[in-house]
Amino acid sequence: PWFVKLLGKWDWIIGADPRRRLPAVDPQNRELLLSAGAFLENLSIAASAMGYDTQMEVIARGPQDQEVVRVSLKKAKSVDYPLERLTMRRTVKSGLRSEEIKRQDVEALSAPHGGRLFYYPRGTDHARCIQEGTVESYRIQTYRDPAQQELARWIRFSNEEARANRDGLTTEGMEITGFAGWFVRHFMKKEDVVGERFRKQGIEIASKWAAEGGGWIIITSKGSDVSDLIETGRRFERTALLARERNIALHPMTQVLEEEKGQREIASNHGEDVVPQFALRVGYLDKYPTPVSLRRPVASFVRT
Repeated sequence: PWFVKLLGKWDWIIGADPRRRLPAVDPQNRELLLSAGAFLENLSIAASAMGYDTQMEVIARGPQDQEVVRVSLKKAKSVDYPLERLTMRRTVKSGLRSEEIKRQDVEALSAPHGGRLFYYPRGTDHARCIQEGTVESYRIQTYRDPAQQELARWIRFSNEEARANRDGLTTEGMEITGFAGWFVRHFMKKEDVVGERFRKQGIEIASKWAAEGGGWIIITSKGSDVSDLIETGRRFERTALLARERNIALHPMTQVLEEEKGQREIASNHGEDVVPQFALRVGYLDKYPTPVSLRRPVASFVRT
């Protein structure tokens, strides 16, 4: 949901594209800014590997501002970094194994966060609480019509629509494969998303996913202003880029942070200096699948 505005060859503004906001699910642009932070981390990593130092200044005064971060690139010594991490990263939703994440892997995933990543193994009270809250929040969101209509807007059922837009939720991204994927691509319509059958099936799938895996990771921030969200998104991306090499899946299930009931419960159980920003289901995989997301061409989000 970002754009890059070119002020000069090495002087840019990273902004929030108002056409790609989610007012029903993300009215304060919290997740949009976290996503922009992840993009900025990828940008910084790629630039350093190509011999540029990236300087960033948050210029947005509030979460609704379109222009968010000013970026300047300056020539520097290149940093050795495996850029395939960026192209091979993906979200994995199914097939997560149930064993607890090893201590050394938790420490590696936690390293970018300075004490703001918390792992709760499967079967612990915290993990059960997160699981139950996630499923309940998913159910609430599914039956909130504006949120479901927003989902319908961004679902890309057919291959033609997916290739034309190169964004949104494709059948591959939703991990609907085989005959089911073929059926969905050819016969499902956007109006089906707001139907009772689709809602019930979505809740069943989310409940199944939430019950799988080796536990949950919560990533927090000190606050919720624009700078906090950008920085937290960058930290998340550093962790996400490490997961594949350790055969670990990370699946964001953030409905508990989006719905009022979940927000109230979190606020009543945590201090003001602990602000959850990511709820991630985590687990080892037998085999890591290849990426399936369609990439948008650079020209589609660059402005002059």
